[in-house]
Amino acid sequence: MDSFMEAQTRRAGELMEGFIGQTLNFYENIKREDVFRKADGAAISRLLEKGVPQKGRPVDEVYREMMDDVYANTSLVQHPRCFACIPSPVSLFSWMGDVMTNAFDPHAGCAMNASAASCIERELIRWMCGLAGYPAGSGGLFVSGGSMANLTALTAARDARLTEAERTLAVAYVSDQTHSSIAKGLHIIGFRADQVRKIPSDANFRMDMEALRAAVRADLAAGRKPFAVIATAGTTNTGSVDPLPEIAGICRSYGMWMHVDGAFGASILLSQNERKRLDGIEYSDSLSWDAHKWLRQTYGCSMALVRDQSHLVRSFAVHPEYLTDAGAFNEAPDFWDLGPELTRPARSLKLWITLQVMGSEAMGQMIDHGCAMARLAEELIRRYPGWEIVSTARLGIVNFRCAPANIPPSRIDRLNQDIAREVTDSGYAQILTTELNGKRVLRMCTLHPETTEEDIRNTVRLLCESRAASRGQCRTA
Repeated sequence: MDSFMEAQTRRAGELMEGFIGQTLNFYENIKREDVFRKADGAAISRLLEKGVPQKGRPVDEVYREMMDDVYANTSLVQHPRCFACIPSPVSLFSWMGDVMTNAFDPHAGCAMNASAASCIERELIRWMCGLAGYPAGSGGLFVSGGSMANLTALTAARDARLTEAERTLAVAYVSDQTHSSIAKGLHIIGFRADQVRKIPSDANFRMDMEALRAAVRADLAAGRKPFAVIATAGTTNTGSVDPLPEIAGICRSYGMWMHVDGAFGASILLSQNERKRLDGIEYSDSLSWDAHKWLRQTYGCSMALVRDQSHLVRSFAVHPEYLTDAGAFNEAPDFWDLGPELTRPARSLKLWITLQVMGSEAMGQMIDHGCAMARLAEELIRRYPGWEIVSTARLGIVNFRCAPANIPPSRIDRLNQDIAREVTDSGYAQILTTELNGKRVLRMCTLHPETTEEDIRNTVRLLCESRAASRGQCRTA
């Protein structure tokens, strides 16, 4: 290493030491930060002008550019007033786990390379399978996100329920509220769009059971092969949970695989107050679960769980000659035999650290708090004339809109988008819209354990008393 690079390496260490303290201070004062932070044209131009240099640059310059032009211009989904999408209320313990794990960079594909990390991942998978009510012989692995967890489970479903000859006749069933990653996953593993049936949802945005039964019967009569139903535990739009016991019964009757997309909602299995909403999940064949949604993890921490782990082995295990010695190290299947990744990071360690410090009981209380904040938001919104609740508070999500009688329906959608944009641009909170029953609605997702009643009251006030709402005559009583 030449003298320039030696000096840069030493300086990088010094910068990293300072970065830890700076970041801790940032998190302690995060409520002073704007939630929505967008790079201006000057910052984008500076980044694009740099390109990839032939010769290295001083690390101080690069560090400052990253802090000023990249990280400072990122929306804070970990902010207590980020109510858009499914926010990620990150714990510092998870971040600590990220820093430590990335520093040592374990290869978590097999037990030989990371024996202790593999032990932890197996223990967490066993614990989560137990929470889901899965029996002995269940298993799974950590993956990058809900999309990959769904893809992994659907691959196992295809191989367990279909011969290769049956694949062109196969049909999978989703609802009109199912996450888009399901359709994407089915496409990736070889299914055409016409092999995916979209079942309408009921008044509570849950999959309609009579419509599902009718669709299955119609496909059987047409000579098709129903092979899987994808239920949702916590839809992105409304937090609704599909009728899991009824879906399980239908799947048993027709020999179909039952997958539950629990990326968001499966975490309520840790709550004493809310877990009953997932009754019936124990009958499913597979489950996706994102720890980076409600278990306070940084991104890239999800699980694919299956009732019978041998289905994953059947779909993913390969035994090339260069893995022979590593595979002989461990009697149980290695994680590279349970999913699509060969080289994989140790994603479970940060969740393990978080649970060791916080305990599962505190996690459950945090989830209960998020649900309570959504109920409070609903209660407050109901006090404003000209506003309506479109979907009541479920799993920390509530949908509503400004809909005064004097405004033509054609203008109400735009009005609500203007309200969301005004509050988001203020920096105080981030609110986005979605569409339910053909209506553009405002949506609040209140998962953060540090979101206070004051945060909810102020955000609702900003929405209901915004300039856009005033123009639409949606005012306080």
